[in-house]
Amino acid sequence: MTQTDAAAAARDLFVELTGREPLGHWSAPGRVNLIGEHTDYNDGFVLPFAIEHRTHVQLGLREDGRIRVVSTFDPVPVEVALDQLDALFPEGRDDVPEWSTYPLGVAWALLAASGRDAASVTGVDIAIASDVPVGAGLSSSAAIEGATASALNDVWELGLDRVALAKVGRVAENEAVGAPTGIMDQMASMLGERDAAIFLDCRTLDTTIVDLGFAAAGLELLVMDTNVKHSHSTGGYRERRASCELGASIMGVPALRDVRVEDLADAEAKTDDVTFRRMRHVVTEDQRVLDTVRTLREHGPRAIGELLLASHASMRDDFEISVPELDTAVEAAMAAGAIGARMTGGGFGGAAIALVDADRTDTVSDAVRRAFADAGFTAPTIFTVTPSAGAHRDA
Repeated sequence: MTQTDAAAAARDLFVELTGREPLGHWSAPGRVNLIGEHTDYNDGFVLPFAIEHRTHVQLGLREDGRIRVVSTFDPVPVEVALDQLDALFPEGRDDVPEWSTYPLGVAWALLAASGRDAASVTGVDIAIASDVPVGAGLSSSAAIEGATASALNDVWELGLDRVALAKVGRVAENEAVGAPTGIMDQMASMLGERDAAIFLDCRTLDTTIVDLGFAAAGLELLVMDTNVKHSHSTGGYRERRASCELGASIMGVPALRDVRVEDLADAEAKTDDVTFRRMRHVVTEDQRVLDTVRTLREHGPRAIGELLLASHASMRDDFEISVPELDTAVEAAMAAGAIGARMTGGGFGGAAIALVDADRTDTVSDAVRRAFADAGFTAPTIFTVTPSAGAHRDA
């Protein structure tokens, strides 16, 4: 589904649901994380960028104090009284489908963040469609949250800024959906800019825009979706986060952000092998983010290939979140001439990325497809992405 198709699908779904035209149209992008994986919930550094693939929300008002949501994921509407959201979250309810907890959780978190009660805002109908691939590690969830939060912030006249809306998205994902993610995805979706990445300090939420310069250098960023689906709310992600928290506690620091590369020898002596390797990934990955930002500024994107490869090796060997399909994508891309490659996203499936010369995009893509076929894997979905703008109201 293209962006235009997704916007039209959301509008058509809204008209089918309500019999009238929507009041407005909002959208928010997915994201690719160039480097900095599993560092966000450790108060560390990340370098994501928003992509052109977006989730679209068409919204209209209603007068009965209820919120009704429908999506192309599941065209059966879900309807809840606004004053019942506190009863729904954070405990949840079995009769509400999981997809609906994203927009409903955003509405609940928005009211709490703004200090407003349900009686002070109007009811809404919301229709959602998206062209962000689900389960590929491109943060389709943050795109839903960003589009919904932007729309409700506007129509409810809450006046929250983009960082506040990113925090709302994280609360919705953590507490309403139950996925223990950090704030990187929401910040990237809200704050993205064209042709640039966002250097984010996840402790302070300070951001710096970093020019990527892919097009000027004759490069493209290839996404290789393995079509191995993953979920942040499953056990592997939680186990990794628990290991990081244990490591920080053993080292006597608030978060692994506070452990330096030169502290790793001490950490190894104090921890078991698994905990140490989880720590080592996060500590070295934080340093790789800093090195990537510096390298982009001083030498340009062609110089970051080894950092991308080192990141993948760390996730494969120390954090143990890669899968054979991701390793195959990275290895095949590099063998076909990619400058650098790594898995991206939470792991256990999803996508890898490769930085390639624009005139070798087809060559690298074909090589990855052949490698998957030779290994007997499901065919990957391969496409390029462009650093793009964050959430906004669409004309």
